[in-house]
Amino acid sequence: MNGKLKGILERYEELTNKLSQPDAMADMEAWQQMLKEHSALAEIAAKNTKYEAAAREVAELAEALQSGDEELAAIACEELPGAEKKAEVLKEELLVMLIPRNPDDDRNVVIEVRAGTGGEEAALFAADLLRMYMRFAERQGLEYELLSINETEKGGLKEAVAMIRGRGAYSRLKYESGVHRVQRVPETEASGRIHTSAATVAVLPEAEDVDVQIDPEELQIDTYRSGGAGGQHVNKTESAVRITHLPTGIVVQCQDERSQGRNKEKAMKVLKTRLFDMMQAKQRQEYASERRSQVGSGDRSERIRTYNFPQGRVTDHRIGMTIYSLEEFLDGDIAEMTGALVLADRKERLQNSDT
Repeated sequence: MNGKLKGILERYEELTNKLSQPDAMADMEAWQQMLKEHSALAEIAAKNTKYEAAAREVAELAEALQSGDEELAAIACEELPGAEKKAEVLKEELLVMLIPRNPDDDRNVVIEVRAGTGGEEAALFAADLLRMYMRFAERQGLEYELLSINETEKGGLKEAVAMIRGRGAYSRLKYESGVHRVQRVPETEASGRIHTSAATVAVLPEAEDVDVQIDPEELQIDTYRSGGAGGQHVNKTESAVRITHLPTGIVVQCQDERSQGRNKEKAMKVLKTRLFDMMQAKQRQEYASERRSQVGSGDRSERIRTYNFPQGRVTDHRIGMTIYSLEEFLDGDIAEMTGALVLADRKERLQNSDT
């Protein structure tokens, strides 16, 4: 930690001096860049000041413990554990701040849920997962918007795509990508036998216009009448839109809106996001070859979690964490799990960093 922290503090002091110069605002663009960098480093500098103060307090109490003064030593003995804990917490917080942030963390996300192996039971579970993410978004004050959905006759879904908007959306949901497995007795199972089925989830950071440029000549756009299972939500106009990106073969469709223009706009957002994800895939593969992370590896074929209904538990296999409140979890109360995944990833990155 010392080497990186020293460099940051030296740069912070350098920027502080530059910004205090009379001619600092002569180049407004350069001044704004320095101000932005200074503001980011100020948080680390302030945290370091608190940590150094706590470390000094620990040293002083340890010294008092060895002073030979019985009264002073008794006070130090009582206060030292608390002071050490405070210093350790501040040190860990400081270490976390030294980890380079993922530039995508504050982006909105496109979340795709698809039924996997298990027939109708897998489709019903996929519907449960989609609702779980909708409820999680509500609990976190994030905006949720369904972009497209392909339902089954019995209320399950073959696939669905939704957008979740809000600050830190990707940072909170990026560890959800992968295979989610469910173990439960289907309602149609007369013998009470437990079935195992699965659904896949992909969480993609939303692409911005500057990230992906698409040549209109490379698109095939088809329109059709939207309709749901059993004739539900049937639209008599051809408002549904299907866009095919010819170079990659990616197909995106949207039928949630009654307006063809709005459906096309939403489908283009999803297409850009998928193309952006493809662009980043090579970088992720190179990163994974250097250090295969069990947390947030982005491997969507990896079984990441099991939802066991008979035992009322959810287990995340990457961090070995089990929560015995399955109903609440599926109702969107997943913050404890997502928080643990964030912390586990930070610890792993710290262990593999050069700090």
